[in-house]
Order: sequence, then structure tokens, then C-alpha cells
Amino acid sequence: MTTPNSRIESFYGRWVGVYDILATAIAPTAWRARAVDALELSRGDTVVELGCGTGANFPLLRKRVGPSGRVVGVDLTPAMLQRARRRVERAGWDNITLLRGDAGQPPISDANAVLGTFVVGLLSDPAAAVETWCTLATDRIALLDGASSAHPIGRLCNPLFGAFVAAGTPADSVRETVRRIITCDDARQRLDDAVRRSRNALRDHTTNHRMETFAMGFLGLMSGTPVRS
Repeated sequence: MTTPNSRIESFYGRWVGVYDILATAIAPTAWRARAVDALELSRGDTVVELGCGTGANFPLLRKRVGPSGRVVGVDLTPAMLQRARRRVERAGWDNITLLRGDAGQPPISDANAVLGTFVVGLLSDPAAAVETWCTLATDRIALLDGASSAHPIGRLCNPLFGAFVAAGTPADSVRETVRRIITCDDARQRLDDAVRRSRNALRDHTTNHRMETFAMGFLGLMSGTPVRS
């Protein structure tokens, strides 16, 4: 029986090369830099990226924490971690640790900051996951995600965005991915719901919230300072 996690592993393992090209393109890198800025990192900090993929954010994170800081990348897919490990080894970064694990149940206990980029849509319970992340971070948490646009121009492009989301939604086969794109299934609505739930959870469990949108409203960056009990 195919489980959600095994479907994610298989899908992203199959498309890891394409994912890496898209993740490191010029525009996504600029958006990712905004997310890293929102963490307000300092030299010597420990930052955890949940759903780190191929490590596209590592150069940005490492630059902020410096050689005395620590970057921990967590991902479920072995092929993603293998590509990330090659990136780390080529650059000679010795303060980056890679862990295989479910972002919904992170294999870590604490950090100064937690970053999640384009990951909440893959989680079975994004609100519970974000609540957990808020207990891990002492200083700052940031979420960068895509969702349907309310921008006057962006709204016209929501159907195309839906096709893009369907193409990037884990499926059991290429045929299933093509079917989802052609039939315009509810992948966009599911993503919108996951993003809404994750942002509500972040708002409920943090203070000093900041929310900004870009790319005609298709991308949203929300950050906050976790409430310590």
C-alpha cells in the first residue's frame, strides 16, 4: 500500500534534478533570500530548515550564521538529501548537518530559528506541524509558501497556477501527474487550505508577526517570534 510519505519520496526522487534547477533559479533565490532575512539570524545561531530539499537555501543560511553557527537540513527524500550532501561537500561547508526525517515530526529538539519553504502543502496536518516548529525555535520562524492570488492580475492566472501546483503534487506515476494537470483537480484548493491552516497556527503561536506577499500575490512570507510558555 502506498503511503503519503512513500509517494513523496518516490515523486521527488524521480524529479530531483528538475526540482534543483527550479529551486536555484534567479527569481526563487531572491524570494528565498527574503525568507532568510525574516529569520533575523545572528552569527553563531543554529537554524533548522524543514523540507530542505537539495539545499538551495544553505548558502543564504550559512552566510547569516557564519562559520561558528550551525545549519541543520531535514528532508524526507533520500535523493534530495544526496543532492544536498553533494552541494555541501563541493562547497566544503563543515557546519551543515543533514538529517532524514518527516518535517511534521522533526528529529531535532531546539534551535534559534526554523525555516520552511514550500513544504506545508506536503504535510498531513500543517497546523500541528507548525505548532511543533514553534516549540523548537527560540527566536524566529518563517514560512514561505505559494497559494492562489487575490491580486487583480494574479487572480486571472490562478488556473495556470493550479496546473503548476498539480504538476508538483506527488503522484504515483507520470501518467497520474499528467491526468491531474489536464483535469485541473483540486490540488490548488488543497494547497490553499494547507497554507491557510499553517499561517493561522503561526499567528496563534507567535508574536511580532510579519506578512508580505510578492510575485503578484502568489507567494506569501509569514514570520513571527515563538511564544515561550
